[in-house]
Amino acid sequence: MLKLGVNIDHVATVRQARGGCEPSPRMAALEAQRAGADSITVHLREDRRHIQDRDVREVRQVIRIPLNLEMSLNPEIVRIALRVKPEKVCLVPERRKEVTTEGGLDICKYEKPLKRVVMACRNKKIEVSLFIDPIPRQIRASSRVGADAVELHTGAYAHAKGKQQRRELRRLQQSARLAQSLGLQVNAGHGLNYRNTRAVARIPGMMELNIGHAIVSRAIFVGMRQAVREMKQCIRRL
Repeated sequence: MLKLGVNIDHVATVRQARGGCEPSPRMAALEAQRAGADSITVHLREDRRHIQDRDVREVRQVIRIPLNLEMSLNPEIVRIALRVKPEKVCLVPERRKEVTTEGGLDICKYEKPLKRVVMACRNKKIEVSLFIDPIPRQIRASSRVGADAVELHTGAYAHAKGKQQRRELRRLQQSARLAQSLGLQVNAGHGLNYRNTRAVARIPGMMELNIGHAIVSRAIFVGMRQAVREMKQCIRRL
């Protein structure tokens, strides 16, 4: 059964716009869990623009489903991950000026430091995923560094239309096949919403979709539980 990971970063974005404690990422995580989310994702950025250290600790403590911590290779963030010990981490690129993650991590470029971080996490029994563009050399490098999974960056697919979108979907399909042949679990995320997710959900062997902005946006109008339920229905009506 295809799993849904719910990213609650943008609940924290709304909170940080005014400061204080509302809305609560912890409560958002619990609401998503009650609605059937299979995991909760938070991205602890170096500049702490949304999720804060305490959010990671609090969410880890209250949920009964896996916590997936998105993070860069920054040593401070790695130390926090090893201390908190989420069930999963997803290593992502991070640039201070970007609004959101703009592309996949260059595994080929950072192969040596990635091997060290992957080993450190796996020694703590933390599953490691790498957020990558659907490019064969990046997939092969992900296998070499010892990752458990890859999360295919679906941004190019999500932002394309017509023939270009179909081409991007084929790239995702081919990348999923290659990753599976190398023993990697295949997840996907970025830019997915209630309209474009179904085709990605149909990719053979796809294990988990991580979706945040679309769900949080929908939750403004219908509530977090209903927004998560609608997305679960969307990915399961295959």
